[in-house]
Amino acid sequence: MFIGPGFGDGFFSGMPPFFLLFFLAVAGFILFGILRTIRYYVKNATSPLLTTRARVIAKRIKVTGHTSMHNNQAHRHSTTHYYVTFETPAGERMELVTSGREYGLLVEGDEGVLTYQGDWYKSFQRSQALQK
Repeated sequence: MFIGPGFGDGFFSGMPPFFLLFFLAVAGFILFGILRTIRYYVKNATSPLLTTRARVIAKRIKVTGHTSMHNNQAHRHSTTHYYVTFETPAGERMELVTSGREYGLLVEGDEGVLTYQGDWYKSFQRSQALQK
């Protein structure tokens, strides 16, 4: 009895079920990562641009890395992410990712005007009263 072309007649024909499940799991993880990245971008891009008084209360760095092989030699690659936590006069705290340059210019205790959009840091202008 012929039912027509099916799942086992093409690319996946002859493939053990374990490999098929592994392939589908990997494809699912990749698709999930892509969708999560798109969702994060859309959420921030559609958020309003906000400006508020704030104080720098903490700073931290996160270094991630991996090793890759090229021409039988191991190469170590790392990425540094810079985070600054701000607190508004209402007591709301938010941790935003900044560039290394901005991170270096901000000092815990700085007060000023923070501009941000969703989770994206835009700028921080220190209060004139604190500048010498």
